[in-house]
Amino acid sequence: MNVYEIITNKIIEKLETGFIPWHKPWSGSASKNAPRNLITGKQYRGVNVFLLSMAGYASPYFATFKQISEKGGSVKKGEQGHMVVYYGTAELEDRETGDPKVIPFLKYYKVFNIVQCEGLTVPVIDEDAEENEFLPVDQAEAIFNAMPQRPEVHFGGNRAYYSPSLDYVQMPQKESFDTPDAYYNTLFHELAHITGHADRLARKGVTEASYFGSHEYSKEELVAEMTASFLSAEAGIESTFENSVAYLQSWMRALKNDKTMLVRAASMAQKAADFILSRQATATVAEPDKLAA
Repeated sequence: MNVYEIITNKIIEKLETGFIPWHKPWSGSASKNAPRNLITGKQYRGVNVFLLSMAGYASPYFATFKQISEKGGSVKKGEQGHMVVYYGTAELEDRETGDPKVIPFLKYYKVFNIVQCEGLTVPVIDEDAEENEFLPVDQAEAIFNAMPQRPEVHFGGNRAYYSPSLDYVQMPQKESFDTPDAYYNTLFHELAHITGHADRLARKGVTEASYFGSHEYSKEELVAEMTASFLSAEAGIESTFENSVAYLQSWMRALKNDKTMLVRAASMAQKAADFILSRQATATVAEPDKLAA
């Protein structure tokens, strides 16, 4: 067996062991990447963390239109605000008894990221927590630097993703990852998605719109995780199998409904890894078009 088959078999073996709690391999809500208000410096809480993190900006700073104006800045023409919510209570008189009662309420308002604005100065974040020291892995860096048709990689924010429409990768800062291996595993996952672009390997999971949890979405995630494992093995770093496999547990329904999915995904992952490594594709795993539909 070559490295692709070994890694594929390990993933299959892990998938059969049951649920493994997944953990994001970089710092989140307590880090300098957490969404926070530009004026007060306070971090947003609760569901607002998810609402603003999903916006995908490299800068963590947000403010209301009024706050931006009072600070001497302005919102760029055409920019849209992002919703945040405010939980509170109000004391009212009960119509029947006349007794006071406390009523919870939920309000929402719009904020803008500093990237959407002009005339504002970014303050320096005072963090008590020290960042991890990032030590590059030469072989992993070599794989990244030598990738053909490699698009730009932007650093910042609290999300890792690939934008097919703009053809770029967004990554958290290297120092925010638990370990260098975790950083490279995440980077390799996003590089795998890159290969699916129409100008590269043209995978359906990337070239066509697919909703979260759909069959094509699930298969593309499986391809990316397998590719990351292949590349990590090539780089001589530890693959985050425990994290990867637990993440894939979310797609077990799709795997159970399509018995050929793992083999198809392994074939696509091998092609993706070969593309990134500038190697001629091999035929160690059955090609998707030779499998039953």
